[in-house]
Amino acid sequence: MSSGDSERTLAMVRTMLDRAHLATTGQIPDAVQEAARTLGWTAVLYLVDHEQRLLLPSPVTGLPPRRPLAVDTTLAGRCFRTMEPTPSPAGVAGVWLPVVDGADRLGVLEVTVPEGPDLDDELFLDRCRMLSHLCGHLVAAKSPYGDGLDHLRRLRSRTVASELLHQALPPLSFACEGLVISCLLQPAYDVAADAFDYGVGDDTAHLMVLDATGHDLEGTILATLALAAYRNNRRNGQGLAESVPVIDRLIAEHGRGERFATGVLAELDLSTGRLRYLNAGHPAPLLMREGRVVKELDEGHRVLFGLGQGEVTLAEEWLQPGDRIVLYTDGVVEARDDGGEFLGQERLEELLQKAAAAGLPAPETLRRIVHDVLARQGGVLQDDATLLIAEWASTREHTFSAVGGVSQHDLSPHDQTGGENGHSLRR
Repeated sequence: MSSGDSERTLAMVRTMLDRAHLATTGQIPDAVQEAARTLGWTAVLYLVDHEQRLLLPSPVTGLPPRRPLAVDTTLAGRCFRTMEPTPSPAGVAGVWLPVVDGADRLGVLEVTVPEGPDLDDELFLDRCRMLSHLCGHLVAAKSPYGDGLDHLRRLRSRTVASELLHQALPPLSFACEGLVISCLLQPAYDVAADAFDYGVGDDTAHLMVLDATGHDLEGTILATLALAAYRNNRRNGQGLAESVPVIDRLIAEHGRGERFATGVLAELDLSTGRLRYLNAGHPAPLLMREGRVVKELDEGHRVLFGLGQGEVTLAEEWLQPGDRIVLYTDGVVEARDDGGEFLGQERLEELLQKAAAAGLPAPETLRRIVHDVLARQGGVLQDDATLLIAEWASTREHTFSAVGGVSQHDLSPHDQTGGENGHSLRR
């Protein structure tokens, strides 16, 4: 890289950081565009909606408005699904870049390059990587301070209960050395009493999925209290066994003997693969190995939270590299079609195995399964549906990069043959 190239790259980074320092959340798209302009590029940020069906363009000062793009049938959507850079349609000198914060998929960046993108040019790819990385980090860092970008991602109003719950949840995906965690909870706008949580520290991953009784604000409050108690214990240095009686006591007190919660709590030792878990009246987690569901983790049972502490007996399972643990709530398997037939555990396992055979990463696996569940009930869930996947020692964490190689996998017919929304990626 020449000194001139280095100076232009540094100018792009500096512009982005300086402009974003005092920017409101809604001004981040303008900051991204100003940074891109230092290289002669144009950049427009698209964020995925809360149901992960559409990529919604953010307005940028001085640029014409864009239209929303479907995740499942466009080149922009392919970029989001695969987290790989994707050339723009024929006749457009540009490229789509994934926007992620760590492993959390936020959207895509449409970058127009007058001289045309060269995806074999390391300098070009480095600049794309920096721009999209900074964009993802700034969106995540700034979002808690304002509503501009969240307002863009909403296609309709949320209930108060759903607002409360979503503010308490961690990001949907996380990755570190030896671990990928991905979660998804639906319905996005009126969820009530499901919750999930995770935390990683001291070489241990802490996992929880919870389902409180009731589909109202009271159920949300109960689930949020349990989540807060779990985090508080964890952050105070307490282990899994110590967290259970605290959660049980809180739910018993605030549920007043009328409301309870089921749940699975687990601890995974990242250095050895030892999984310890406890199941309080909840559907048994599934263990996937080499792309297949090989068993239910059906030990470590106790009564529901809120029915009395009971004995805390932890079950244990030793994972192999590449194993996936799948936690879910009953709203997934009890989704009914028009004929009243449940989705069922067998169908869930089929969906998980189909996604594994296609090589899909955990976030995309969950997106497709949840959409299948929603479609089964005509887009309206009768119960909350939550899924959490934890993948150990698969090396897949290294694929969650804002710019990787361009591949041909996972192309929809529209992506592959062109038409209104795309063109062939084959050169």
